[in-house]
Amino acid sequence: MENNLSNNYSHIKGWGIDADPENEPTYPMKHYTGDDHRRLDWERPPQQLENIEVLHSSERPTVSAVFGAPHPPSGLSGAIRRQAFKYSESSFGHWLPLLLADRINVVEGFVDDLRRGHIPNIFIESGWKAAWKHNRKGVITRMVVGTVLAVGIVAAILAKKRDK
Repeated sequence: MENNLSNNYSHIKGWGIDADPENEPTYPMKHYTGDDHRRLDWERPPQQLENIEVLHSSERPTVSAVFGAPHPPSGLSGAIRRQAFKYSESSFGHWLPLLLADRINVVEGFVDDLRRGHIPNIFIESGWKAAWKHNRKGVITRMVVGTVLAVGIVAAILAKKRDK
């Protein structure tokens, strides 16, 4: 059957260049050690302590043995994250709310800075200086689009008030 398969695809340039049919299934040859056959009886690392709320996938029965947790989910973004983790990772109901929660968390961070008396430098902290240096055309495009949208919204609001 192997010869028949290579005859069927021999017209494709480069077919089989990365495969050695005599090799079992890896190439280059894998050098087996005694540990290769002890995959199922490995010792699980000790569980990291959960001293804050850690969100984990609904596909996993427990949290990973080791996880990163700088701070627990909080505020509106935290509530959205908790809701997102009720859905499977194969669902848009998981990923889209997480993207939204990230954007909301940025705004919450700015509000938190203001509450603590720190006035954030939004342009520097958001990477505008680097973007201006490395992607000036993109920054100008964003500014033009933002300005056009803002003017359009203001014009629509004023036109609506004038019609009343």
